[in-house]
Amino acid sequence: MMLIPTHHFRDIERKPEYLQPEKCVPPPYPGPVGTMWFIRDGCGIACAIVTWFLVLYAEFVVLFVMLIPSRDYVYSIINGIVFNLLAFLALASHCRAMLTDPGAVPKGNATKEFIESLQLKPGQVVYKCPKCCSIKPDRAHHCSVCKRCIRKMDHHCPWVNNCVGENNQKYFVLFTMYIALISLHALIMVGFHFLHCFEEDWTKCSSFSPPTTVILLILLCFEGLLFLIFTSVMFGTQVHSICTDETGIEQLKKEERRWAKKTKWMNMKAVFGHPFSLSWASPFATPDQGKADPYQYVV
Repeated sequence: MMLIPTHHFRDIERKPEYLQPEKCVPPPYPGPVGTMWFIRDGCGIACAIVTWFLVLYAEFVVLFVMLIPSRDYVYSIINGIVFNLLAFLALASHCRAMLTDPGAVPKGNATKEFIESLQLKPGQVVYKCPKCCSIKPDRAHHCSVCKRCIRKMDHHCPWVNNCVGENNQKYFVLFTMYIALISLHALIMVGFHFLHCFEEDWTKCSSFSPPTTVILLILLCFEGLLFLIFTSVMFGTQVHSICTDETGIEQLKKEERRWAKKTKWMNMKAVFGHPFSLSWASPFATPDQGKADPYQYVV
């Protein structure tokens, strides 16, 4: 096991007695294997509900305002299948990102017994998070919302009511990608529908009244444009973060790189799984990242 030198600065207590194991109670009895991860945060839950509501609103407008009333059945069927498939994958990715443990460090394990079991050599040191009383691995950061230290924490996202970390970054990237795609698809269909309604009689291009149709389409257009820009930027920053193997927090704090540098392709496979396949685009495929050691330290 490799350990961090004592002189290296991290956001920790710098007193010699910083571990203070006597102040840590033993960790609670672990729950059954497969226990669902869920953060009980009011703001995050509200944002997650809003996310689902907006996707379902887009579904309603696309189906009942644009596609079902259309007399071009081939156009309606093809676009209906594509849009619903992308929306389903977006919501599935959202669920996986929200309900997957992002890489939480075992809480309350900085006990005297556990520290003694590490058999540290003279001059070696491990770091304790004073907030969750756990041994803090390298590249882990404490989240004040999740109240846990998260391995390779990128940021806490209220829209998925979870941290984006080592274990769920793939699902967050897929969520942003599929939301961006359905937003773009909806905007294109809204444009074609407006052209169709201008050429035809407004009363025949929708099962709703013309004023209601216009309002629903404008709201969808505004929603699609807003989320297309937002999720495209998030998707781009996440892919850049993966390729450079540097989390958002590490970039913000400009932390010194203390881990081995790998190629961009290896970094992508580390997040999405080995080897490259269609499962990279599936929120139902868990990436094969190997068994992560929660106590990885660097020299």
